[in-house]
Parts: sequence; structure tokens; C-alpha cells
Amino acid sequence: QVQLVESGGGLVQPGGSLRLSCAASGSIFSINAMGWYRQAPGKERELVADITSGGTPRYADSVKGRFTISRDNAKNTLFLQMNVLKPEDTAVYYCNAQLATMSLVEYDYWGQGTQVTVSS
Repeated sequence: QVQLVESGGGLVQPGGSLRLSCAASGSIFSINAMGWYRQAPGKERELVADITSGGTPRYADSVKGRFTISRDNAKNTLFLQMNVLKPEDTAVYYCNAQLATMSLVEYDYWGQGTQVTVSS
């Protein structure tokens, strides 16, 4: 089976920075797109940023210019560098990987989520 393990969340002041990591492990054949989603209280989960296997990123308008998504394919790891954080960035952030297992079963896998709180 596949597991996504997230880390890097925490409490930060407005204007601060955090770097989230997501390490994928298990019976992975290949990983296609990976992405970060977030869910704030009372709101639906939304896409923050994603990145193709070739490294092409895209971002939600709300984070464009502040966040940078990247991946290390050799380590099956996804990153999200978050700069100039705002209170509205407060949410649980989830890692997503669209991958094929060694059994060639394709599916979307999710991490457990990591809390990001931006507050004075």
C-alpha cells in the first residue's frame, strides 16, 4: 500500500514562512501529478498548487507569487514553500498524489493533513 507522510505545519505570524513536505512510500510504480490542498473550517477543500511529473506547476490565485511547489522525484517527495503567509492561509493542508501502484492500479492518495495556523 501507499502512504503519504506530511510534515512542516505549525503556528506562524503573518508575513512568516513555512515549508511543508510530503514523502510518499510503499508499492509505488510511478507518480504522476502531486498537489497540495487545504481546508479551512467551514469551507470545502480547495487546490492550493499542483505539479506535474515533469515539474510544471500551477497555483491558486490566492497563493500565486507567495507559494512555491516543487518535487524531488528521486525521493518521491513533494514540497510547498509558503512565504508571506496571511491569516486566510490558515487551514489543514493535505498532500495528494496521483499514482500507479506496483499492481498498476491508479488512484488518488492523500496524506493525513498538517495544520497551518497564521496568527498574531
